[in-house]
Amino acid sequence: MQETRLDTARIRAARRVIDPVFLDTPLYRCEALEPGLGCTVSIKLETANPVRSFKARGTELVAGLLADQGSRGVVCASAGNLGQALAWSGRGRGLDVTVVASRFATPAKLDRIRALGATLELVDGDHELARERAAAIARHDGIRLLEDSLDLETCEGAATIGLELVDAMPSFDAVLIALGGGALATGVGHVVKALAPAAEVICVQPLGAPAMTRSWRSGRVVTTDSTDTIADGVAGRFPIPAVLDDLLLVADDAVLVQEASIIAGMRMLFDYAGLVVEPSGALGIAAVLEDRDRFAGRHVVTIVCGSNVDVDAYHRWIGAVPGHGS
Repeated sequence: MQETRLDTARIRAARRVIDPVFLDTPLYRCEALEPGLGCTVSIKLETANPVRSFKARGTELVAGLLADQGSRGVVCASAGNLGQALAWSGRGRGLDVTVVASRFATPAKLDRIRALGATLELVDGDHELARERAAAIARHDGIRLLEDSLDLETCEGAATIGLELVDAMPSFDAVLIALGGGALATGVGHVVKALAPAAEVICVQPLGAPAMTRSWRSGRVVTTDSTDTIADGVAGRFPIPAVLDDLLLVADDAVLVQEASIIAGMRMLFDYAGLVVEPSGALGIAAVLEDRDRFAGRHVVTIVCGSNVDVDAYHRWIGAVPGHGS
């Protein structure tokens, strides 16, 4: 494999920095899902931690580095999950954390960012406007700007998921990875291609937010004017060139899935695995639902990457959940 920006030795070392509460998340075969999907399915459950997403693996590295350097402040743009993770990691190390988000972001995610003690600034626009504002704050205040997927810590933190996967399950046919900015896909993809090269790395993105997938397919950055998806965690419009370069080296395929398939995947994960997941966390299941023939009889691993959902929206998407009324 040609070299990405990532380094396997650094990824191994990252495990010594990340709080163990975010490491060694459950990995198990979910037989109840298999009749409906037509393949062997294993789940890597990245929601079983205090911030309910994989993002803290990266923010732990960033916050640890900043604390060692004596830095006091850090700012990021976030659709919600990165902001929660940075707030959690920064709080434990005495950092002043500022998160910039769209005021249209999932309310539950915004509430949790505030609860974790971060300063939250909202912008009247989408995630790309939040990125611009976060960069302006960093310049003005002279503090660290954390840029998800561009900053290697976010990719190599996510890559520790790949280490756990290949160490615990040396034989699988494909791993299905939610694709947004690319930290998760390039991180896990790097490790899988280095240590389990026979396995397919398949990235999954909503049809309504296709920028990175279109970029991967064309081999150059392709932007979009807007996004239209319930999967807010992967709804970027401007791929980062360096991240795309890494993705081109580690991804075997990138596929787009429809909103109806994402919702069906969320419903299946609730009904058959007992998991409440946000739309981004169901992208892998959605990919299998849309192409059962491709995965028939194979062993696929899907990374359930987040479970921070707005309860009312979740009810609208998948129907009433037992115990919560209708």
